Amino acid sequence: MKYDIANRLIWLKGELLHVNDAKINVLAPTSQFGLNVFEGIPCYWNEDEKQLYAFRLGDHYARLLKSARLLQLDCRFTADEMKKALKDVVRANEYRENLSVRQTLFVDGFGSWGAEGPVEMFVAPIPKGGMSKEYNKKGLNCCVTSWRRIGETSFSPRIKCGANYINSRLGQREALRNGYDTCIFLNEFGKVAEGPGSCFFMVRGGKLVTPQLTDSVLESITRDTVMTIARDIGIEVVERSIDRTELYSCEEAFLCGSAMEITPVVSVDKYAVGSGEVGKDTDAIHKKYLEIVSGKNKAYSNWVTKIYND
Repeated sequence: MKYDIANRLIWLKGELLHVNDAKINVLAPTSQFGLNVFEGIPCYWNEDEKQLYAFRLGDHYARLLKSARLLQLDCRFTADEMKKALKDVVRANEYRENLSVRQTLFVDGFGSWGAEGPVEMFVAPIPKGGMSKEYNKKGLNCCVTSWRRIGETSFSPRIKCGANYINSRLGQREALRNGYDTCIFLNEFGKVAEGPGSCFFMVRGGKLVTPQLTDSVLESITRDTVMTIARDIGIEVVERSIDRTELYSCEEAFLCGSAMEITPVVSVDKYAVGSGEVGKDTDAIHKKYLEIVSGKNKAYSNWVTKIYND
């Protein structure tokens, strides 16, 4: 790494800038109203190959452009331009470690919350170790938050937008205030939805169970990855609505996401999940996931993109 976190370079409006010199007007709609859409793109360092791999880059950009369309932003960037910006800024920082890269399309200028543009972009990499505490824990003690997850009749969870993460913030702050690591949201119908910025899975009766996409969850790339891995290693996957009390009687549980990776849930509302330790299926899926994202499992090579020497 050439620069530390406080002095790293980011990509903003076509330029590579020192992070402290990257400015956005305080009156821009992204500043006042959270009018932006974004992706957190995981990149993993392979020490044997001296290569950094970006994970499912095409899928991340497809979702980013879909979010922009659903929010009716006038996006002028193509997926190829986004990819080049990510590579340019990571290479400029000379990162040789695991990263999460925040790639954001935001509404600049002096418009209101109803503005469609002008749309600009920034790309900001951050080493995994520099992220929030809940993203670096080995096991999570969770609560079911009193706040409900946003839904299609209020603000679609399919849109990965900065503003809708305030919903996640409310639940997370409640969890921290009450001595938990993080929380699990229920949807408007009282069924399990997801965690703050992370999807929920549990093991019951030897099957891997996760809420349906219509249960107020993000169309998560990590969720899709986990289901694919589970099926490939012989674990049956079921997508269905989950009752709250099932959280207290499941054998294993975990939260997953681009930043979270796959992190075991060891308790919910003080009920131990299984033995209170990492479950065998959770462990098997996580190990396979780490092989894949770091480019070590060539059967999934179509999921990874080289950052250096391509």
